[in-house]
Amino acid sequence: MNQKVKNALENLFNTFSALENVSGQAALNKLQPIFDGDEDFMSKLMLMDQVFDDFPQLDPIREITFDLLLINFFSEDTKKLDADYLDSPEWEKIEEETLDRGTELLNLLLYLKECEDEDIEPSLDDYLKEFLLVDEDEFQDEHRIYEDIIAHQILMESSLEEIARVSKNLPDHSEMRDLFYPLMAYFFETQPTKADLKKFQELSEDAAFDTAVLEMILGFQN
Repeated sequence: MNQKVKNALENLFNTFSALENVSGQAALNKLQPIFDGDEDFMSKLMLMDQVFDDFPQLDPIREITFDLLLINFFSEDTKKLDADYLDSPEWEKIEEETLDRGTELLNLLLYLKECEDEDIEPSLDDYLKEFLLVDEDEFQDEHRIYEDIIAHQILMESSLEEIARVSKNLPDHSEMRDLFYPLMAYFFETQPTKADLKKFQELSEDAAFDTAVLEMILGFQN
């Protein structure tokens, strides 16, 4: 398993299970060999889903775990496959079958990997305009999905309290409602202190999920 993915997965499960007061270690112990295994991607996904079916209390972080499974596949598994595998009809079929899986956090993880590769400091403006290309005509789907984040970029000049307030007032139909608070908080302070994380948790309306997502991002970054 890619080390960054391992850190992120452990942070996700340890934080969520601790704050939600559920047991996550047994599920994590089952997931790690799946990530490390030699099975094809769809087999790994089936095994991953079985773990979550066996531990339904962890279901809120199922799709984020899918993001990590996929980025681990890109980072590690593709090394064992043909160089052009990601352009093959087989992979195209897998993409079609998993269109409704995962979250927008996959884009963020890919962005953070690019930042590391190119020695760029992550920023919301760079993420939106240079990575997601939300201002380009051919990327209007991204513009629609990230509409609320685009509209509230000014929060990067505000405070964590204000980010939390805006997050709680987003409409239920917002595409980024569930991820708005941790994503914006991450870009507000990409190297938070323990005090920052404590405040983040206190301001959240879903502390277990939000804090697990933020810790997952930080685990992948570090």
